[in-house]
Amino acid sequence: MIRFENVTKTYRGSQKPGLSGVDFEVVRGDFVFLVGPSGSGKSTCLRLILREDAPSQGRVVVLGRDLTTLSNRKVPYFRRHVGAVFQDFRLLQSKTVFQNVAFTLQVTGASRGFIHQAVPEALELVGLAGKEKRMPNELSGGEQQRVAIARAIVNRPQVLLADEPTGNLDPATSIGIMQLLARINANGTTVLMATHEAGFVDQMQRRVIELAHGEIVRDEVHGGYGDTSQLPSLAPAKPKGAESIAALTAVLELQQRVAAGTADPSTALAYERLLATENATASGVTPDAAVTVPSAATTVPEPTAPEETAPVPDAEALAAANAAVAAMTGANAAAAVEAESAAEDAATPSAPPAAHDAPRASLTGPIEVDVPELPEVGVADRLGLGETDEDENVGPTS
Repeated sequence: MIRFENVTKTYRGSQKPGLSGVDFEVVRGDFVFLVGPSGSGKSTCLRLILREDAPSQGRVVVLGRDLTTLSNRKVPYFRRHVGAVFQDFRLLQSKTVFQNVAFTLQVTGASRGFIHQAVPEALELVGLAGKEKRMPNELSGGEQQRVAIARAIVNRPQVLLADEPTGNLDPATSIGIMQLLARINANGTTVLMATHEAGFVDQMQRRVIELAHGEIVRDEVHGGYGDTSQLPSLAPAKPKGAESIAALTAVLELQQRVAAGTADPSTALAYERLLATENATASGVTPDAAVTVPSAATTVPEPTAPEETAPVPDAEALAAANAAVAAMTGANAAAAVEAESAAEDAATPSAPPAAHDAPRASLTGPIEVDVPELPEVGVADRLGLGETDEDENVGPTS
């Protein structure tokens, strides 16, 4: 039906060829997708099949005719057997729907009786029965594309070429066009379609020929569009610094809870160290090696301490700080706090701590120091002239 034999197409003024050594064959009744990035050679293949262009090297054989040796005089007769649908519809704006579809038959010299029989059948097939007298500007984009398809199949071609037929249509209308092309193919017409619609290709699971830089890189009988993981994402970027500010706010709020005696100071200290490490990493400074970030925890446990001295932790404050730091560092941040708490628990003795080992009331306020009472020292004592202690006299050494 369609055969490319070592086809190379070079365009004037371009160093890279549009096609380079392309070989493939399409049999009668096939439905083939041509996929690949822009400039890979999909539209070039369709133009060569339609005889709008000639290859620089190789042969293109369509319906048993070598197009490289086909004279220009016979090209119109050849195109009667090949229908074409384009992205931009290409309708005659001054003619009605009926006249647009009938135009193809009039050019080929079909009789009036055949035209009045074939045009309504084609319009009914594409779902436009009853709209023969509408003008193109009175139709939606999907309806205009259906008129273009009816015009392409009204003379019952053996091959239908479609170059991005859904490129200007919304998703719902595009699905209807693809279903219409599938029905046309089921009636025996060979369909060759160039597209970028990965979803349609993956769902229909037809033959896929993938082009890249003018060469065939994949020819799969029941294939999908291909790997789309490398395509850039359009997801909005997160504001810079927003997560760090949220984490810092949570730590400050937790410090206020500690100062009020409703949260454990060790938890706030762990969050302070973690926040300092993350800030250092974000600024390009090597973080303190003492703070390590494991990767196996997902929550921050409340540190354990004897009931006699430890204040009751504030669950709301811990949850807020944990959520903020987890948003900044993920599960690794929570793991760091768990490791911090576990290390402190291991170092805490089982017996109740002494009074001077009790937790500080505040991490940021003034620190109170107990000053022992000392006797007043006179001037003579400060000069070393006061009373001396007999125990301080040292005899001669040997």
